[in-house]
Amino acid sequence: MSRRTVHHWHRRGAQARGVGWVYASREGVRSGTARWLVKKPGGTWKTGGSWKRATRVGSFVETSWGRDGHTGPKYPRNTRLCVEFRGLTTKACVTLK
Repeated sequence: MSRRTVHHWHRRGAQARGVGWVYASREGVRSGTARWLVKKPGGTWKTGGSWKRATRVGSFVETSWGRDGHTGPKYPRNTRLCVEFRGLTTKACVTLK
């Protein structure tokens, strides 16, 4: 089981979505490192955040990048953001609507 959260914002009618904070947690993972990836519509996967150590919380490991607020990068609508835990093939993904 995984949980993922992306705090994003946009002005009414705007196509760009700003991303201030990315969070993910995963249950039953032995690996303590994760990174986030971004794929713009029609584009290829790019690294959004470098490999980062995840913290163990009970049976989960969790990590986050950025900070809450309107401070992060901007991406077009329908951009996919995924968090990848090292050693796992499945990613936890969110689409910016």
